[in-house]
Amino acid sequence: MLNLRPRQLLLLSLLAAFITMALKTLAWHLTGSVGFLSDAIESLVNVAGAGFALLMVSLARRPADDGHPYGHSKAEYLSAAFEGGLIFLAALVILYTAIERLINPQPIATLGLGTALTVLASAINFGIAILLLRGGKQHSSPALEGDGKHLMTDVWTTAGVIVGVALAAYSGYSWLDPIVAVAVALHIIHEGGNILLKAVNGLMDKALPAPRIMQIEQTLESFSSRKVHFINLRTRAAATLQFAQVDMQVPGDWSVEHAHQIANEAEQKLNNLGVQLSIHIEPQHAHGAASLRAET
Repeated sequence: MLNLRPRQLLLLSLLAAFITMALKTLAWHLTGSVGFLSDAIESLVNVAGAGFALLMVSLARRPADDGHPYGHSKAEYLSAAFEGGLIFLAALVILYTAIERLINPQPIATLGLGTALTVLASAINFGIAILLLRGGKQHSSPALEGDGKHLMTDVWTTAGVIVGVALAAYSGYSWLDPIVAVAVALHIIHEGGNILLKAVNGLMDKALPAPRIMQIEQTLESFSSRKVHFINLRTRAAATLQFAQVDMQVPGDWSVEHAHQIANEAEQKLNNLGVQLSIHIEPQHAHGAASLRAET
């Protein structure tokens, strides 16, 4: 697999979006199919979504500053929300066009060439979607993952459009074409809702996944032989960044310097795992019996 960075992947996605939009627009122009038109409109959303995702990923990679001490990583969630909104807008345009075509049906022409162009565009989207999904997993990037899922949805949408347009052309029932367009619009609305829901969930400081929390707990428990205890672990994710906070109980007769040294070692171990750990030091039994994981 190509080892591309998030910005490079999104630049590739943006280029592919322009190419596929041109191919699908030409397919609609040649056939007059409202199904192909709906596919071309969604490609316009791909262009806007990839462009905004590129902007937000660039912003998210900026280092922390006085106004944003925890960095700018949550900007990636804005790209997902923006793309979800565009999807809803595209769905409304498709619904309007499809209803108008139901009222005033038109025959479909030059199906072979138009279909070939649409299949080519879909193949491009499929390849880019695979790269984006793998890159999203590799870089823990919601922007890449969201763009990849949207493109993969576009691939399945295009497959449905091709089937619907072919049925309309060969059966003579021209109303099948706008019906497929309506189905595409409803599917797009569903996908847009999922993207918006995930973006909102990300802004709510959701805890890290259970396997990741278990890895953090095991790392902290490795310090038990050093006469320290960790309690009240709390975690959160901010797009590509991961944070954890914990209380470290130490013997009451320890010096501040010694406790600080152990805390630094724990923070460094977690930092090596990609987690930014903050530790609050307190004397043992300050809270009585407590567990490592904080109550939720």
